[in-house]
Amino acid sequence: MADAERPQLYLVTPPEFELSTFPDRLASVMDSWEIACVRLAMATQDEDRLSRAADALREVSHARDVALVIDTHIAMAGKLGLDGVHLTDGARSVRNVRKALGVDTIIGSFCGISKHEGMNAAESGADYVAFGPSGGTSLGDGSQAEPSLFKWWSEMIEVPVAAEGALSVDVVRDLASFTDFFAVGEEIWRSDDAVAALAELVAAMS
Repeated sequence: MADAERPQLYLVTPPEFELSTFPDRLASVMDSWEIACVRLAMATQDEDRLSRAADALREVSHARDVALVIDTHIAMAGKLGLDGVHLTDGARSVRNVRKALGVDTIIGSFCGISKHEGMNAAESGADYVAFGPSGGTSLGDGSQAEPSLFKWWSEMIEVPVAAEGALSVDVVRDLASFTDFFAVGEEIWRSDDAVAALAELVAAMS
């Protein structure tokens, strides 16, 4: 874990949102809590929709000196003036993406529950590695990134680590000493009051 008193907050957008309202919701959360990074993680493959969303969220994020990265869409990161890309294929493409986008681009790598993938991603040049789901979920095969994985990583590896997926107050409390970032998404956006929902998770970090 970093030297900060608590892990940093990393916001992940919903897979689908209304462009007319979501930027204001995001801004409200960012004005209430110190945010380290925002990830545009829409499910759509429509480049026009992604571009318009990126433009809107970049304006909100950069006005607050917060980095904006995009999920998976490598070519669009540079094209849209974003700060980086979040890869979802473990270590497989980190090295090539680093060569393509350069040393100043943020590259994150989601590695599921695999310590091996995480180590390879870190060695290949990832700026951070994410593990998850960190809580219990009915999605996928039911596997979960256990606290022991984060504890080991924080003791052995210098590259920052993020916990994401199915975060709850109990999960956050269990992992707060071992992770650098909590990547928070649907956990707060499905609430009518995202600021209050995030406050509950932040309170569990101390």
